[in-house]
Amino acid sequence: MEFHCTAAAQTDKGITKSVNQDSLTVKVAGTLYGEAALAVLCDGMGGLEQGEVASGVVVRAFEQWFLKDFPPLLSRGMPSRALAGAWKDMIDDCNLRIYDYSSKRGTTMGTTLTAMLICDGSYYIAHVGDCRAYQMDSAITRLTQDHTYTEREVALGHMTPEQALNDSRRNVLLQCIGLGKPVEPDFVSGRIKQGDSYLLCSDGFRHELSEEEIFTYCHCHLCDLDWNAQERQENARRMNARLRELIELNKQRMERDNISAVLIKIS
Repeated sequence: MEFHCTAAAQTDKGITKSVNQDSLTVKVAGTLYGEAALAVLCDGMGGLEQGEVASGVVVRAFEQWFLKDFPPLLSRGMPSRALAGAWKDMIDDCNLRIYDYSSKRGTTMGTTLTAMLICDGSYYIAHVGDCRAYQMDSAITRLTQDHTYTEREVALGHMTPEQALNDSRRNVLLQCIGLGKPVEPDFVSGRIKQGDSYLLCSDGFRHELSEEEIFTYCHCHLCDLDWNAQERQENARRMNARLRELIELNKQRMERDNISAVLIKIS
């Protein structure tokens, strides 16, 4: 079965910050195996200087990988182990490059990463930090785990999810890219099907929203469409509008962070 990917992406500096430290990209390309899509979202570290530099370094590295290294990997049948290895090497390289850059300037910077590749009936995710990836079909499912203090405490049974939501340490990261310390990304994969939607979002996008609201805005109104080329163009516009509505809703609810999201619909 041939799948088509329709994508939308929105980002906003929010109501308090002077600079948007989030960086993102989404690419859709035709291949011998049907359409492939790459979505990357990086949140430059809030409170650290030049976080937009760090997030931009990682996004550009993935863009170059998609253009140069992805086609030969695809020609070898997309072995998941080879993909994970290539992404791990790229993340390690970015980690050292950002660390060297900031050390020479006597500053500190870092970034989170959530990257998703959709190709040949499957999705592949690399994840570091507290951006998130969601899958939406008949319900919404989180595909990534936050690398945060509170998420670890919930997993250990030391804190309830409700307590974690209001804990002052909910944004304390256990790892990120750019501090020079070893980074251990999570790698997640699964199968796609027609009608699925996938969302990548920064923590600023989801702090003030429930998963039910995200599902309703990003999937429910799009799930019955059988898209041709003209419909895909119109629905890309609608998807962007939905993301913008959620960004504005976050701002109305006084979200203080940068706010970013990428939405991909499979048809």
